[in-house]
Order: sequence, then C-alpha cells, then structure tokens
Amino acid sequence: MFKNLKTAIFGLIENTGRRDQCEDKDGRLAAAALLVRVATVNSEMSATRRENLHAVLKSGFALDDPTTVHLIADAFAAEQGAVDLYHFTRQLNDVLSGEGRLRIVKMMWEIVYTDGNVDEFENNIIWRTADLLGVSSRQRVELRRQVASDRGAQPPIDFSEVVQMTR
Repeated sequence: MFKNLKTAIFGLIENTGRRDQCEDKDGRLAAAALLVRVATVNSEMSATRRENLHAVLKSGFALDDPTTVHLIADAFAAEQGAVDLYHFTRQLNDVLSGEGRLRIVKMMWEIVYTDGNVDEFENNIIWRTADLLGVSSRQRVELRRQVASDRGAQPPIDFSEVVQMTR
C-alpha cells in the first residue's frame, strides 16, 4: 500500500517538473504564438525582432535551430488564425505551473525590448496576457523591470501600472 502511495507521489513530483519545462508541443506553440502576437502588434516583424524571437524560443525551450524555425512558422500560422489571446493562454494554463507562466511573460518582455522601447499596444498585450495567465500586476511590472535592466533600458514610469500595483 505504501509503495503505491510513494509511486503516486513521485509521479506527481515528476509531472510538476515537466510542466515547468513546457515540453508539451501545444504549449510551446501557444507560447510562440503569443510571442509572435506581441512582436507583430504594430506591423510586420523586423529582422532584429525575428532574430530575437528565434533566440528567445531556442533558449527558452532548449530547441535546436531547425525545430525553432519550424515552431516559428507554425506560430505565425496559429496566430493568424486566432481571434483572441484566450485560446493560447488557456492552453498554457493547462500545461504550466505559476513559474512557467512567469517565464512566458518574461519572454514577451524580451521580445518587445528588442528595439529598446515598449509602446502602449505592446504593453497592453502583455498586460492582458499576464492577466489571463494569472500573473499579478506586481509580477508583470517586476519582470518588465528585470528585462529592461538586463537590456540596459530604463522602463518609463507608467502610472497605470503604479495604480494596479497598489490594488
């Protein structure tokens, strides 16, 4: 009896570890589609953003170059067919723990800070995505500050974020 309980507990622990890795193909595709959405919110994706998207996905999911290229192509197709963010965030909520969802939001900030600026449309998409993923305003703002600091950019003071953090 204890052996079965021990096996069940270790199985749960192993499954939890896998959830943070986003090894699920659908989860990776959903994350990549969200990154494509934020990268293209204003226009076509620049070559610099495309390179950064490739680098972020490759390192974030420990992929090789051909797999990353294929994932990006699939993500473009999925994103073009999507009506809203909910479809992707629901998939991610099903396969990721809280730590994994924080990593997705951080990856989104890494994409938008490619050119050193974040405009209101990019900020809004990340805000809505983070909300759907259950990432708090405080966590979202902290991730933004981390990425901006890593990139040597100074994030502007956004008073809407200050108000949200106090709630």
